Amino acid sequence: MTSVGIDAIAIHAGKLKLDLAETFAPAMGDEPEKYTKGLGLHASSFPDTYEDIVTMGANAAHKLMERKGLEPEDIGRIDVATESAFDHSKPVSTYIAGCLEQVFEGDFHHANKGERKFACVAGTQSIDDAYNWIQAGRNRGRSALVIATDTALYARDDPGESTQGAGAVAMLISEDPSLVELSTEQGYGSADETDFLKPQQQFPSVDGKRSVQVYLARMREALVDYQSVAGEVHPYDIRLVPFHTPFPGMVRKAAVLGYRHMIRNTEIEDALAEEIGPQPREEAFDDDDEYLDAVREYTDALQETDRYREWYDRVVDPTLTISRHVGNWYTGSVHVARASGLMELADAGEDATGATMLVGSYGSGAQAEIHAETVQPGWKDEIEALDIDEQLESRYDLTFEEYETVHDAHNHDEERSFQEFTVPDGEFVFDGWGRMGERKYDYVE
Repeated sequence: MTSVGIDAIAIHAGKLKLDLAETFAPAMGDEPEKYTKGLGLHASSFPDTYEDIVTMGANAAHKLMERKGLEPEDIGRIDVATESAFDHSKPVSTYIAGCLEQVFEGDFHHANKGERKFACVAGTQSIDDAYNWIQAGRNRGRSALVIATDTALYARDDPGESTQGAGAVAMLISEDPSLVELSTEQGYGSADETDFLKPQQQFPSVDGKRSVQVYLARMREALVDYQSVAGEVHPYDIRLVPFHTPFPGMVRKAAVLGYRHMIRNTEIEDALAEEIGPQPREEAFDDDDEYLDAVREYTDALQETDRYREWYDRVVDPTLTISRHVGNWYTGSVHVARASGLMELADAGEDATGATMLVGSYGSGAQAEIHAETVQPGWKDEIEALDIDEQLESRYDLTFEEYETVHDAHNHDEERSFQEFTVPDGEFVFDGWGRMGERKYDYVE
């Protein structure tokens, strides 16, 4: 079977920064630790007034194509994953293709274009679509461009306000990839849930506590399903576990549950039994509540063991570095986590070629997907080409009053015009409205 995977990535972060500890917490009357320790977040990225999901996605794609020396004729499909779309008919991919045609010779008239929607898991689903397209032999030697782009904004004073973020990840899906090869095996956990939705409204309705529960339940189902086709997963055979990361605190909950599941009936469980006892077995309890209480007690104890902490620090924590400083990017979140983990390995001088990553994607509503990825020989060159550190360092640091202004600027209910905070340079920008109410874009040199 053909080797197919992610050949290259590029990231574009919103150009504004909201410091949660220094700016947001005092204004909300909160202690900084509520965000930095509780949620695991230090800052959020925001789009400037001339930025939106199209400009961020197009800027990421432009960067990727230029670096790889690609032309439109090399791209056979463009799939955009977003839950921030502004049109129920015309896909965001057409706007992005139109932007790119301003700066490249040729056009994308023979590229298939679409838009994927399933909350935050849609980016991974778009990669799956591209993988299947190539494996079916329909690509004619061309690659697919997958773009996950979102503005994850909440209504003011909503509990999710502190987890906001904005940015885009562009990924090139190709044969014989340089970055990671995708596994043929996948596992799913899916159910009809109402934990997060946008019923004809701009800002989401969220049941935060319920969403955490659904996230964890679907991830567990997906892991069980993945193991049914790929075999048992041993935690020490995995180098990185990038999760969908609405905030790092959520990943802390998911990671220990995954670890608990993977060590069941292994030598690790036996070794830990001397310290915290064996995992509770359902058949040993007559009452479901007693069993669940025992499981929670075991999980809390497991999380405090040196063995688990060492595994978490090595395998999960590196994937959270970027997220801590950009917030939630919805469809781009898990793909930021992958990049973050590999960047940490590259910075440490580790040769990760051949290493396995177990990727856990999730979308509210709700569905989780787990698959494996194998790091390829060209991974380090691809990762070292990323400029995300420079982007984050150069962001404009908002005051709270400026944050309120930029939040209004991206509120569709506000009709006022807003001054930009930064000066666009060598990028696509929103440039007003067309005759049918469509959004228009221009490339600023």
